[in-house]
Amino acid sequence: MVRIIASTIYTVLLFMLCLSKAEAKSYTAPLNYHSILLRQDTVPQDSVELKKIDMAISKKISSIAILKGTRDSVNVKMSALSPNLSLQQILKGNTSGLYVQEITGEPGTEQSMLIRGLSAPIFSRKDVYAVQPVVYLNGIPLAQDNPFAFEVQKYDYNRIGPATNLLSAIDINNINSIEVIKDPVTLAKLGPNAANGAIWITTKNAKSGSRQISVNSYFGMVQATNVNTVNGAFENKFRQPFYQKYATTADRANYASYLRDSTSNDYYGPSNWNDLYFKTAPIHSIDLSLTGGSERANFRFFGGNTRSAGNADQTALNRYTAAFQINMAPFTWFTLSTKINATRLDRDRNRSVRDHFGETTYLTDFSTPLAPNKGLYQSFLNEYDKVIDDNTNTLLQGAVSMNIKLNKVNFTTSLLFDYMEGVRDVFYPSTLMEDNNYVSNYFGFNQRMILNNAFTYALDLNKNNHFDFELGQSLQDDTYKYNYAKAYNGPSDFIKINEVDGNKDHDDYLESPYGGFYIFRFNDREKSKLLSFYGSVKYKYKDLLTLRGSLRNDGTSNGQPDSRWMITPAIGAEFNLKSQFLKENTLFDALNLTASWSRMMKPFNDDRFAGGPQYRVQMGWNEEPTLPTYGGRGGIMRPYTSGWVGYGIGLPYVDQLNVGVDAAFLKGRLNAGLTFYKKDDKRMVLNLPLVTESGYASINSSGMDVSNTGIELNLNAAVLQNNKGLSWTSGINLSFNRNKLTALPGGLDELIIGDRKLKVGKAIDAFWLYENNGIFNSTAEIPVNPATNKPLTFDGNALKAGDPSWKDQNGDYVINDADKVLKGNRLPKITGGWSNEFNYAGFNLNIQLFAAIGQKALNQYDANRYDFINRETSNNIGSIREVNSWQTSSKVKSYPIYNPWSDVIPYRVDQDIFLENASYVKLRTVSLGYDLSKTRLFSKMKADFKRIYVYVTANNLLTITSFSGSDPELIDYTGMYNGYGMAIPKTYTLGIKFDL
Repeated sequence: MVRIIASTIYTVLLFMLCLSKAEAKSYTAPLNYHSILLRQDTVPQDSVELKKIDMAISKKISSIAILKGTRDSVNVKMSALSPNLSLQQILKGNTSGLYVQEITGEPGTEQSMLIRGLSAPIFSRKDVYAVQPVVYLNGIPLAQDNPFAFEVQKYDYNRIGPATNLLSAIDINNINSIEVIKDPVTLAKLGPNAANGAIWITTKNAKSGSRQISVNSYFGMVQATNVNTVNGAFENKFRQPFYQKYATTADRANYASYLRDSTSNDYYGPSNWNDLYFKTAPIHSIDLSLTGGSERANFRFFGGNTRSAGNADQTALNRYTAAFQINMAPFTWFTLSTKINATRLDRDRNRSVRDHFGETTYLTDFSTPLAPNKGLYQSFLNEYDKVIDDNTNTLLQGAVSMNIKLNKVNFTTSLLFDYMEGVRDVFYPSTLMEDNNYVSNYFGFNQRMILNNAFTYALDLNKNNHFDFELGQSLQDDTYKYNYAKAYNGPSDFIKINEVDGNKDHDDYLESPYGGFYIFRFNDREKSKLLSFYGSVKYKYKDLLTLRGSLRNDGTSNGQPDSRWMITPAIGAEFNLKSQFLKENTLFDALNLTASWSRMMKPFNDDRFAGGPQYRVQMGWNEEPTLPTYGGRGGIMRPYTSGWVGYGIGLPYVDQLNVGVDAAFLKGRLNAGLTFYKKDDKRMVLNLPLVTESGYASINSSGMDVSNTGIELNLNAAVLQNNKGLSWTSGINLSFNRNKLTALPGGLDELIIGDRKLKVGKAIDAFWLYENNGIFNSTAEIPVNPATNKPLTFDGNALKAGDPSWKDQNGDYVINDADKVLKGNRLPKITGGWSNEFNYAGFNLNIQLFAAIGQKALNQYDANRYDFINRETSNNIGSIREVNSWQTSSKVKSYPIYNPWSDVIPYRVDQDIFLENASYVKLRTVSLGYDLSKTRLFSKMKADFKRIYVYVTANNLLTITSFSGSDPELIDYTGMYNGYGMAIPKTYTLGIKFDL
């Protein structure tokens, strides 16, 4: 950090020197040269070219990849009209091939993105991290939170620490362009970080000329959700058919205690809790940018504050942003550029009982849930007011780039850094935990430093043949660290500060003058390095043919000693069919055919495979897996629970093939692109179950392959063109994707892990379920094995009247795992977006829709509700009922009345009776604006204002779906709908943008 600060000070001094000196020859300072090298096929040769680049980028017509049909640009201008908080929300529905999932509407929570399908099975939240695309901000590959913290968690509802979506730090009003990169050759140039795809973001740039000031602001609200509340009478009525049909005297004696007394006002009185839980909340944003300087040196400053809120449980996120950029050109052959972005995120988390106990890993008696009565719920909130739950993230990114031009040879060097630290302090009083209070502290940071060097050379053989060569090197150094301590049973709710006395004999106690907490401490740090060397060449023949190729050698410290380096090639071609065959054709304005292929290394995201066999800090057991000590003493052991790591684990890699055609018609009024792709992720590691006699729960084995194939279609049309009247432009993007497991480690054909089954040739996101054919109303309906005269059984239990009729797939008269089938897919088969922009007399109307078609979801919420007997008697964290469970929907489904006391667990979730179609279409955004510069009043203000634009926007207005849950988007990463996700709210904003 000292070097970074020193470099920044030096840059500022040089900037001031450039401003103070005059030079007769004008020269425009370039943008960050690291970004330019990745975005342009050649480096600018003189000041004229620099000006062209500056203009091109400002108009958003520069291309990351020379090959067409392989990247999508987001309409930043339109996206800036919506109060989207995160990058994922900005991208949703705006680009083909990218699928965004929000499992809750709580602001600032983690969200996921997939580019061209799912590359590996998802068993838990930890696995989501390994399939995410990389996000580049001004050429910096941002380091997201590392999943290694899940190793010390019993539940993975949220990662320990702030668990904030770090991509919420990106402010759309500071963004110049966002592009989703899918071209294999361009991804190969970016390197192993981009193996899952890449999103390239550039911030707005400094410009030469007179001073410019821009202000953007909006104010609005999130609308409270209207729900149909219920009370104990509704729940009692729901249970009565089960008791009337199947209950014994003992079952009736064990009736749920909170429902026994129908005269109780707590559960049978008014159900008015929603007034305290759902609330309309204000949101706002305001930012200012200042740009100025000369042609030799210019700068840009940006600062802003955004407050987003949820419509429930008093959730919110505050974001504070500051950015500064300096461009300098003290000599015609030398340029320097510096960009720094700083952000702070403060998140107000939910007050969910499940998340509370998931954090503490301390379970109380859940047999009596929160009451729907407003007064009692207020009493709970009063106790919750004593809770401390502070969540903050501080992020800092910067880039210092220098370019030296000597004739046709250019040398660029850049130093990039990305630093994030997260802090979370938690205290729960004893009144919420049966006289046992709780305190925890978390501090962690992610640090990434990158040094890039590149030489480029342009060679013209003649006017028809042109070459561009590039040689480069990159060194990336990553550090992830956290310190985490949690403690129980403090002497008083007034003692909320942890303080260790340093006595080695009492390291497990936090001491205070009044006694001590019982504490568990966890510390971890991982360091990794990625070193890369690459060369690339581009050949262009006239405007007919373009060929590109590259060769990389990448080495990662996270690989095993004999498998840390990988050489990977990439090739691509573009053929201009219009110029070759259709020069005189008036139908086609452009027609291009493209093809590209690459192989890329996929580095491991942790260091567990780097050294082979290892020891771990895992001293716990099934009920308490996170204990770091044994008998009060720290210790290490073989990884019996997390899985054996041996040798022979090679680095994974991905092969990608792209074939596309794009065309323009009707003098550019209609543009179309069609792309076929095939993405093969190979040699991935899977944690295979082992026999108990081995002593290990599992073994990490290499050899899993997954293939994704798909088609992407993009259409953009100027439907109406009238500068003085109504104009209408429309854009549609559609994506079709299918994934398939093509290999398992050790040549296995199928594998069962928990409640999931992987089978070669089948999709990796398929559900593994029993097929339900109804109910056995009587014993006579139960099939009998003619060979043994024994009735159909389920896992050794004889089926009886009132049990489900599950299909006996293999006809052996035994229902077990062998009768489960792979059915339905968690991910949609088709995703798409449709955007429309209408302009008339200064008015501007934007409408955007998003669709996801073909995905299924398991309704775990309904399964739990009907399985009330087992849920209430098990008294585990799955038994928790939140206050928002006291509601019902008009889309409630009904199921057969099975015997809930049956040993076969009739309402188990792993059956197709709970499998639902989760397809949906959403009206995401409607925005109406007016450009005041079109008015006469504005013409009198031109000396003070260059532009004033006012607008109103509404988001998430309508969802069309047959799904019975509250929202088909609120489905977790394993395809389960559990009802815990907070509603994605409707928002309404009034905004203004003006330039001075």
